[in-house]
Amino acid sequence: MSTTLIPVDQLKQLRDIFNRFDMDADGSLTHLELAALLRSLGLKPSGDQIDMLFNNMDSNGNGAVEFEEMVRAMLPDMTTEQYIFNQTQLVKVFHSFDRDRNGVITRAELAKAMAKMGQPLTYKELTEMIEEADTDGDGVISFSEFARVMAKSAAESFGFPVPLP
Repeated sequence: MSTTLIPVDQLKQLRDIFNRFDMDADGSLTHLELAALLRSLGLKPSGDQIDMLFNNMDSNGNGAVEFEEMVRAMLPDMTTEQYIFNQTQLVKVFHSFDRDRNGVITRAELAKAMAKMGQPLTYKELTEMIEEADTDGDGVISFSEFARVMAKSAAESFGFPVPLP
């Protein structure tokens, strides 16, 4: 797959993600760097899953995953209509939930926003959503927790492997 089929903004987003995890800035990802990238997306792959994914991505067999290899491996079915949220869009979505702009989404804010979108939640659904997103256990959803959930959702919609807990 040629990266020219991917819109420029999406390619830039992928390049930014790749560069953020290319810790030694050598233009490729090691096993450890790939694992860190996957975990930042909210995925929890086992060592075997990382090895398998790494080996599948490393199409030239040089023991590292270059940017082109990552794009080819992770986005084979991506169309130009699909996109990855950029940081600005993600902040706007977060603020649509965080009505008082205090940097967290409370249960009440989540319930109200979901009802406003025509998706009212039961108490059980609300509790499950908060528990899934609230990784630090403080009872609210911070921006980083929100971003992790959105990344996981995007990964699942693109068909990335999302291991069961």
